[in-house]
Amino acid sequence: MRAGIWLIGARGSVATTSVVGALALRAGLTDPVGCATAHPDMNSAALPGFGDLRFGGHDVTTGPLAKKAEQLAAAGVVPARLVQAVASELDEVDADLRHAPEGATQAETAALIARDITDFRTRHGLDRVVVVNVSSTEAAPPEHPAHGSLDALAAALAEPGEVLPPSSLYAYAAFTAGCPYVDFTPSTGARLPALAELADQQALPYGGHDGKTGETLLKSVLAPMFAMRNLAVRTWSGVNLLGGGDGANLVDPGANAAKSVSKQRVLHETLGYAPEGDTRIDYVADIGDFKTSWDLVTFAGFLGTGMCLQFTWQGCDSALAAPLVLDLARITLAAHEAGRSGPLEQLAYFFKDPMGDVDHALHAQWETLRTFVGELSAAGAPSGQAAEGGGGR
Repeated sequence: MRAGIWLIGARGSVATTSVVGALALRAGLTDPVGCATAHPDMNSAALPGFGDLRFGGHDVTTGPLAKKAEQLAAAGVVPARLVQAVASELDEVDADLRHAPEGATQAETAALIARDITDFRTRHGLDRVVVVNVSSTEAAPPEHPAHGSLDALAAALAEPGEVLPPSSLYAYAAFTAGCPYVDFTPSTGARLPALAELADQQALPYGGHDGKTGETLLKSVLAPMFAMRNLAVRTWSGVNLLGGGDGANLVDPGANAAKSVSKQRVLHETLGYAPEGDTRIDYVADIGDFKTSWDLVTFAGFLGTGMCLQFTWQGCDSALAAPLVLDLARITLAAHEAGRSGPLEQLAYFFKDPMGDVDHALHAQWETLRTFVGELSAAGAPSGQAAEGGGGR
């Protein structure tokens, strides 16, 4: 399968790290460490290979992609040797990046977005393109009557004014262009009835929301431990320190609130109740693309004996997120190829706030994902022949 990934926020840190990583994998200069789809249980010929992926995208900023990659190398996010080795390929990707268009109405803007995606697919002879949102987190939008049905939405978009937040407008454009959509952010994206109707009409799969890369990843492992041992979690509070563009964006109270809500969902869903405490996110410019989180968990054991657990997570946000972006793109493209449509609840393993009524324990999500990839492999195999591995090519 000749496949493309259209990135929203294509010049940002996560997008650039994803592109550098994919190009390095294509050239055999690195190993797919951190890519779940490279795990022996996931390595499937149904998934497009890393080397088969072509990149394009939109961004509101300008500047050479190679320059952004050099900045990330200087910050210790990606190895400088890899940036130098794939410099010419980065320039080729740069030629497929477009400035985010803006029409007189949102309908016109969506048509311009869809045209850029369609042109990209045609220009490179791609079989399929998946649109992945890795842009800045939005505040939750106010409810709008047009969000409830596709006909009402189409009519409202033709009028001046903002009916859809940017993430949802991109989902609308992706669906009209015949492309599946994945939201790696906590933004609204495709989570509107009208957009679900459009995806169903176009027979397209979609997934989200909010990539699970650090503190919440640990919560999805530790919360089931407390539940299975029948220990009573009294409080669970966390402090997250972020730098870079994501941290700067989360200074906005609305965006911060949207992010914090998605980070807490796993506790209520896994424990069956919501312990006291919350998650705070603070911006620390000096730490750049790295992040630190500290959590304090207090719990009661036998006879009510009080105890606590503390943990600290320090990581590079872009380096944690980028392999997941590649994983999500590969699986969603394979799902589209196999004729899947609607919300991909099987992708819950990757998200803080996944779609549907799903198990939030990481081990259960892994089994669901592994089974799903196996089904895609079987769907793509010739009649009477099992699919073989090879997704890491």
